Amino acid sequence: MKALLVDDEKELVATLAERLMFRDIEADWATSGQEALKLAEETRYDLAVLDVKMPRMSGITLMKRLRERHPGMKFIFMTGHGSEEDFRSGSADASHYLVKPVKLEALLEKMKAALND
Repeated sequence: MKALLVDDEKELVATLAERLMFRDIEADWATSGQEALKLAEETRYDLAVLDVKMPRMSGITLMKRLRERHPGMKFIFMTGHGSEEDFRSGSADASHYLVKPVKLEALLEKMKAALND
């Protein structure tokens, strides 16, 4: 599995990527939507884990742009604002959500579920 992690909190995405590597999951990370789009031009990702609220480009906008280029890519959203249920009610056309702080085991479960959708 090849994953792209995107969050404007550098320490969060760098740590998650490192922890995923210990689980034999290749993970690149970016701290902005623009940086993520550049990475996605060079690499094919199976899945993207996106922060909902980021400066300049939201995770929802980023998902739409990534989906145009990579229709088979799966998406998981992370949010620090409200609960998963709150976010689901404003559906962003993705079926998997995590509330920050993100626990590694929960992320792994969501990643497996997203890939099986």
